[in-house]
Amino acid sequence: MTKIKGNCVLITGGASGIGRIMGRLVLEKGARQLIIWDINEEGIKNTIDEFTDKGNVKGYKVDISDSAAVLECYERTLRECGDIDILINNAGVVTSNKTFDKLQTKEIERTMDINAKAPMIIALQVLPDMITRNSGHICNIASAAGMLSNPKMSVYAASKWAMIGWSDSLRIELHQAKSNVHITTIAPYFIKTGMFDGVKSRIFPILKPEPTAKKIIKAIEKNRNFKGIPFGYHFIRFCQALLPTSIFDYIFGEIVGIFHAMDNFTGRK
Repeated sequence: MTKIKGNCVLITGGASGIGRIMGRLVLEKGARQLIIWDINEEGIKNTIDEFTDKGNVKGYKVDISDSAAVLECYERTLRECGDIDILINNAGVVTSNKTFDKLQTKEIERTMDINAKAPMIIALQVLPDMITRNSGHICNIASAAGMLSNPKMSVYAASKWAMIGWSDSLRIELHQAKSNVHITTIAPYFIKTGMFDGVKSRIFPILKPEPTAKKIIKAIEKNRNFKGIPFGYHFIRFCQALLPTSIFDYIFGEIVGIFHAMDNFTGRK
């Protein structure tokens, strides 16, 4: 079990959406310190103002797509807040619902930098100290798009496939080293936070932020290796292994409607 109480928790993208909700939840569970990394300075200020009466909260403005800025911010965070016990790599971005041939190079780079590269760079900062202490937890918020290819979000899906592969490989490495540092990979469906405004879903319900955040925190506490939300998404790979591609695409893409989920995407304004 991973205890929240008495520990220092760093959440990237913690000034909005499920990051903000998870911040509130860990404070309510008795976290010694909540640290928010976000690019939205006003959002950081508002979150700190709202959470001050719940516990110790510290916020830092940082563009996690900039590796040098990440290193600088981590050193400052370490000086001012001490060791990180729990890291939740939550920050993410989706740029548009364009098909791949319509994307610009800068959109590809931004998506991969924030969704795939940044979690690795941030984990690389906290991990050595966790290994030395033989305690700690890293939770990586990926996406169900990292298990199921989807048109009009090809680079987002690629970034989340990368995150799942890296996160689970890291888990195995730590297990082989008999380390007490734990890795949890989360793969949620679309969450109603504004990031995926306009998305339509025929069968799978778009997830509500509060219960989703609670499930993630619970998965951390229970040292879950991997959690798909909703549970049915655990069967995607099983179905992919059993069914011919054309049949799988027809069932999940057309009948379930996943291949058309991004058709009316607008995103957060």
